[in-house]
Amino acid sequence: MVPKAKLATLPERLLAWYEGHARDLPWRVSPAGRAAGIRPDPYRIWLSEIMLQQTTIPHGTPYFHRFVTRWPDVEALANSRDEEVMSAWAGLGYYARARNLLKCAREVVALGGFPQTGPELVKLPGIGLYTAGAIAAIAFDQQAAAVDGNVDRVFARLLALKGEWQAEKKVIAKAVRALVPAERPGEFAEALMDLGATVCTPTRPDCGNCPLSELCRARAEGAPERYPVKPAKGVTRVRQGVAYVLVDGEDVLLVRRPDKGLLGGMLALPSTDWPKTGIPEAAPPADADWQPVGEVRHVFTHFALTLSVRRGALNGKRPDGVWTPIRDVEGLPTVFAKAFRLAVERD
Repeated sequence: MVPKAKLATLPERLLAWYEGHARDLPWRVSPAGRAAGIRPDPYRIWLSEIMLQQTTIPHGTPYFHRFVTRWPDVEALANSRDEEVMSAWAGLGYYARARNLLKCAREVVALGGFPQTGPELVKLPGIGLYTAGAIAAIAFDQQAAAVDGNVDRVFARLLALKGEWQAEKKVIAKAVRALVPAERPGEFAEALMDLGATVCTPTRPDCGNCPLSELCRARAEGAPERYPVKPAKGVTRVRQGVAYVLVDGEDVLLVRRPDKGLLGGMLALPSTDWPKTGIPEAAPPADADWQPVGEVRHVFTHFALTLSVRRGALNGKRPDGVWTPIRDVEGLPTVFAKAFRLAVERD
C-alpha cells in the first residue's frame, strides 16, 4: 500500500496537473473559468453524465450539442414530447435511460431545481451513485466522490490491488472519498476523470507524464498495464431475429414498440422477438413478396444481435402501424436504422 502521508499529497499534485491539462469539453467550465467565478450549469453536467454512461466523448459530444440547442435548459426538456426525445436519443444506448432522462427532468422542474447533494440526487430517476457524486461535486462543489471506470483503473494501479475485483472496488471508493478535498472538489473529480482518460489509459499508460507516478505501486512493480485485475469476460451471447421492411409505394411501415423492455416506446421496423436461444418464429406483418436482403449485426450491452432483413411490397390492405414516407424516416434505433438502410439502399 502507498503510505498515507504520501497519498495525502495526491489532491495537490493532481489539481496542479489539471490546471495545465484539463480537457476542453462543452459542458465543462475550465480551471481558469472557475477561478474567474464562472459556475458550471447543473443541467449541462447532468445531461453529459447521463449521455456518457454508455458511450465515448467523441460519439456523445454531437448528441450533447444537438440536445442543448434544441432543449437549452431542464424546463425545455421537461416540456418536450417523449417521442421527440426518444428519436433524438437514437444511437446513445438503451432507451430506458432516455425515458429516465425525461422523468428526471420533470421531477427536477417540480422540485424547483436540481438537488445539490449526492443523497438527494440519487433519489432521482436514472441517477446512480457515481452520477450523483459527479453532479454534486462538479456542479455544486460538494465534497463528494465520483468513482467511474477511469477512477477505478487509476486507483487499482496506485494501490496495486490484486484481490477480488468487486471487493477491491469498495476499497477504491473508500480511498477516493477520503481524498476528496474540501476546496475544489469538482475540479478534483474532473481531474481524476481526465487522468484516467488521457494518461492512465487501459493500455500503454503514459507514466512519464503522470503527476502521481511517484505514488504508484503498479509503476514501481514495472507493469502498470496489468491492473486492474478483473475476472475474465464471458463469451458474448448472440441472439437472432428478423426485421421486416414493408413498402407500399413511397411509404414504409413502422411500429411503436411496447413501452417496457429494450428500445421501449420507440418507432421501429416490425420484427420478431429476439429469444436468448434458438431461431425466432413469427408471421410477417402482412402479405407481401418477401425477399431476403441480408443481415445486420448490432451489439447491445449484454448481448449481440443478428437480424435477418426481409423486404416486401405490400399485397392488399395496409396493416395498422405508422406509415411513413421512406424519405422521411429518421431517428430509428441504431439496429433498425441499419436494417432500413440495407433494404432501401438497393433502390
